[in-house]
Amino acid sequence: MRIYLEADYAAMSRRAANLIAAEVIRRPNCVLGLATGSTPIGTYENLIARNRAGDLSFREVRTVNLDEYKGLAPTHDQSYRYFMQTNLFDHVDILPENTNVPDGLAADADAECARYDALVASLGYADLQLLGLGRNGHIGFNEPDDHFTKETHVVDLTDSTIDANARFFATRDDVPRQALTMGVGCIMAARRVLLIASGADKADALYNAVCGPISPNCPASILQLHGDVVVVGDEAALHRIVEAGVSVCR
Repeated sequence: MRIYLEADYAAMSRRAANLIAAEVIRRPNCVLGLATGSTPIGTYENLIARNRAGDLSFREVRTVNLDEYKGLAPTHDQSYRYFMQTNLFDHVDILPENTNVPDGLAADADAECARYDALVASLGYADLQLLGLGRNGHIGFNEPDDHFTKETHVVDLTDSTIDANARFFATRDDVPRQALTMGVGCIMAARRVLLIASGADKADALYNAVCGPISPNCPASILQLHGDVVVVGDEAALHRIVEAGVSVCR
């Protein structure tokens, strides 16, 4: 596991974008696993700028997103399909048919999960999987539990996750209570994992993910078993890890 310490959110976003861009340049038809939430927005802005400058093309790239709210249409302004369109896909030269997000409106959610698992497997899994980190240590919507779930599945969101996402909705009651999420099996099958975190509110979760025991109580801790993980965080998110004497790249 390599850990990059950046001064702030902007520097973290540039570093993450550099790593993703290098993957696309090295392998133009790569499969990118993508994440939503506030943390990757700056990373996507950097990638858009490179595409517009002619330095980076997504024409052959295929993407698979981690998750989607159950019950939200792709056109809902808080759906993750909508997020990806407005924060990345609509602004770069990626082909729409090469972008994949779980269907939150599927009549049979379990069948949709099985379909999505098969789709990701048919692509050979992600060459690079981008992950954010929840305050409770979740990755995708894999919430703290008594076991790791391997397959894409429907998950009940915890109160802490609902609280964290309530700022994006008119009221807390509007936040969906369930989501479809890629399981840890799909995430761990990625050739490389890029975990990004920003802010002091992520410091405990990041410390537990990197330095704590491997436990489903902190889903991100499973990444300790992956052979190629890169962590990029700002000083606020990484301060506990630095204080513990863990080696970081500056």
